[in-house]
This record gives sequence, structure tokens and C-alpha cells, in this order.
Amino acid sequence: MKSRSLPAALRFLRCPSLAVMSLLFLGPMSARAARPAPEDAAEATHPRAIVIGFMGGNVGSHDATRSELIIADRLRVTYPHGAYIEIYENRRLEDAHQKILYLLGERPGLALSMEQKTGTRIILYGHSWGASAVVALAGELHHDGIPVALTVQVDSVEKNGKDDSVIPSNVARAVNFYQPSGMLHGRTEIRAADASRTQILGNFKVSYKQAPPECRPYPWFERVFIKTHIAIECDPVLWQRIEGLIRESLHESLGGPAQETATR
Repeated sequence: MKSRSLPAALRFLRCPSLAVMSLLFLGPMSARAARPAPEDAAEATHPRAIVIGFMGGNVGSHDATRSELIIADRLRVTYPHGAYIEIYENRRLEDAHQKILYLLGERPGLALSMEQKTGTRIILYGHSWGASAVVALAGELHHDGIPVALTVQVDSVEKNGKDDSVIPSNVARAVNFYQPSGMLHGRTEIRAADASRTQILGNFKVSYKQAPPECRPYPWFERVFIKTHIAIECDPVLWQRIEGLIRESLHESLGGPAQETATR
């Protein structure tokens, strides 16, 4: 009796790691209504602060269930003027890079002055591949001679062979949050390329026995296959801490409320 071949979908699932990575990173983004980029007075002028967040995996930048966007929206309410605050997909790293250069004043045939390079506080944060994009973008800005005030990595997963463990020396402060469990988990340690110029606030481990309720709107395959990797993304307590770090840094340039949450 001839053995019948498995349907394509079942053959695919015989390799769980391939299935998970493909669903998470190569599958189509969830269909969500795209919302226009916010109008920002900083678009027309040299902003005093730039905050860039990167989504992980193949998550769209307008996915309102994700903590990256949730805290960005709250920051926009507090800082409606003088700050450019935006979320990018991690694959759009170069778009974010070019946007920063444009906001600082770079134009065709017009290079940035030292004052333009150093006059704006830049903060970068992200989850998973988005956290890897944070380090990659900080490295690009290092080559440009532009300082970065703060980088925040959340369960950072290396992308395209780019080392996300070494923080370039143009970064003043950096922090890493990770969880150690499950099929997909982040980098456990980051270090400074130059410890005399970069302060590592810490490598903080977070553990989850179950995902927070805030994860329920996430796609089923994320909740099943990488539940701890998304648990750290939707943990409201952790992201309040991250938001506090960002606000503390912004306070130095823009004033407004600040939270002392850097090393708790």
C-alpha cells in the first residue's frame, strides 16, 4: 500500500522551529487599519528630542496592541511640541536613519554642523528584531558623529548577523531587558564598546509563568509558540518602567514629568 504524502501545511509543521520563525518573521502582517503619522511641529523645525521605537518580527508600525506604540502615543500627549516620536518596522531601519538626519538639518549638499549633530537628544528602543535595529541604528549614528542619549533593548534577537550585544561609544546610557525561556528568547547581556563613554544601566532578567492578559489580542501563533517572547512585549509593568526611563531622559531636554525608574 502506497503511503500518501502529507499535505503541504502538515509537512511544514514537521519542522517546528522553521514554522515558528516563518510565521513570526516572514508571514504577512496582521490586517489593521493604518493610521496616518501624527502631525508634529518638530517636522518643520529642529526638534530638541527624537524618540524612535522599533517593532519586532514582522509587526506593523501601527499595531495599537503593541507596547512600543502604546508608550509612544502617551509620550506624544506629554510632549506635543519639540519632540519627534515615531514607531518604525525594524526592516525600515534606514528610513529611520535618514529621517533623523533630515530632522537634524541635513539636506543635499548641506552637511550637518557639530551644533546640529549634538543639539538634539536621541532615544532608541525596541523589542526582538526591533531591539537589534536599535543597536544597528546607534552604530550608523556613531559613524555620522551623532550622539545617542539612551538605548533600550527588550528581548533582543540578532538580525542578519549584526551583533546586538556591543553598544557603540556614541551612546550615553543603555539598558537590556530579557527573558530566558521558550523557543525564542533574547540576548542576556550587552556591554559597552567603551565603558568610559557608555553607562550600561543593567541586564535585567524577567520571568513569566504565563503571559499577561494584555497579550490576548496578539496573533494565536505568537501566543502558542513564543508566548514568553511576547509576554515581555505586552507586560505593562515592564513597559511602564521603560517609559519612565525615556521620560527621565526627555525631561533633561524638554522638562515635563520624569520618573526615577532607571535601576529599580
